[in-house]
Amino acid sequence: MSPAHRFDRGHTDDLISFIAASPSPYHAVANTAARLEKAGFRQIAETDAWDASAGGKFVLRGGAIIAWYVPEGATAATPFRIVGAHTDSPNLRVKPLPDTGAHGWRQVAVELYGGTLLNTWLDRDLGLSGRVTLRDGSNHLVNVDRPLLRVPQLAIHLDRGVNEGLKLDKQRHMTPIWGLGEPREGDLIRFVAQEADLVAEDIAGWDLMVHSVEPPAYLGRDRELLAAPRLDNLLSVHAGTAALAAAAGDHLPYIPVLAAFDHEENGSQSDTGADGPLLGTVLERSVFARGGTYEDKARAFAGTVCLSSDTGHAVHPNYAEHHDPGHHPMPNGGPILKINVNQRYATDGSGRAVFAAACERAGVPWQHFVSNNSMPCGTTIGPITAARHGIATVDIGVACLSMHSARELCGSDDPHLLAAALTAFLEG
Repeated sequence: MSPAHRFDRGHTDDLISFIAASPSPYHAVANTAARLEKAGFRQIAETDAWDASAGGKFVLRGGAIIAWYVPEGATAATPFRIVGAHTDSPNLRVKPLPDTGAHGWRQVAVELYGGTLLNTWLDRDLGLSGRVTLRDGSNHLVNVDRPLLRVPQLAIHLDRGVNEGLKLDKQRHMTPIWGLGEPREGDLIRFVAQEADLVAEDIAGWDLMVHSVEPPAYLGRDRELLAAPRLDNLLSVHAGTAALAAAAGDHLPYIPVLAAFDHEENGSQSDTGADGPLLGTVLERSVFARGGTYEDKARAFAGTVCLSSDTGHAVHPNYAEHHDPGHHPMPNGGPILKINVNQRYATDGSGRAVFAAACERAGVPWQHFVSNNSMPCGTTIGPITAARHGIATVDIGVACLSMHSARELCGSDDPHLLAAALTAFLEG
């Protein structure tokens, strides 16, 4: 490893632990909350009256968390500095009637969530995670983190043309197996109840999904790469959490915020998604709790900036023609500034200046990303946040390969470089 290599082993090791402990959005939120509580933040309920006290606070709703720190001396019109991210990733999710099978195999019926890269889920050992809801309304986390399910691929002997182009039917070919025998109604939920030390008859609903049980790992001769599931976008959730905890203090000219939403991968239109009212409601209530008026809220929002942090595309060495020829982000080159003039990303010139200033203060290099004109451009929570709340928003992230795969790849330096830039941004 060269002397110039900036690899922060501690931060990336901690990211590995965070990802491994967060197989579902609900686990990611619980682990984020635990880290913030350790940093002195406290949970407040949406159903309670909020007070004007200073310090760190957060609210939880399903797979989303909004956390903020009110410095001593903050006024009702003090602007916010927001790091936006999302907790969900494309995967396979359990259907309402999960017990199925055929030809002597017991299987679990699943529905595809988000833009899943289907072939990456084949022949991979899968666990089961998420939450179950009891008849009394309480939610309980579930994590069966061992080989339990598998989506088997057809052998090449039975599909001689497979290497000329694999075609998968989403309904017929993506159903995982988990045993032999005839399917029995209620079998999966009875198993989940046993694993979670619950009574199956008490379970009224579930939000369950499969995850790869292969742990995150460093990759390469010099371990300069990180291979892991859910880098999109737990990498940003982890960096934002670390940045908020590091930035929290009474010297701040802004109120720093972490907004980690659910359901980004399918359009953000939910009560826990970026296109719902959650963020706006929390920010407004924070203003009003400090004695603010509508005018104060308008002033605060006008001075607010959000960095929407999500993974982006590193140049692929085997498919470079799919990238813009003048913009080739590389792993370990620092965070990327994502730009699209058609507003698939929310960055403009003013936002670029804010991001560049934060990176300069942190001593962090950064890169540009723009899509090839011939390729449709993805999008993020950035344009949604800007349009819904009238908040200046900048799209950034970390360059990676294999986005939406069951296992993605990024540079091992980039997580701590992103966290450093986010910390500098929150500190103003």
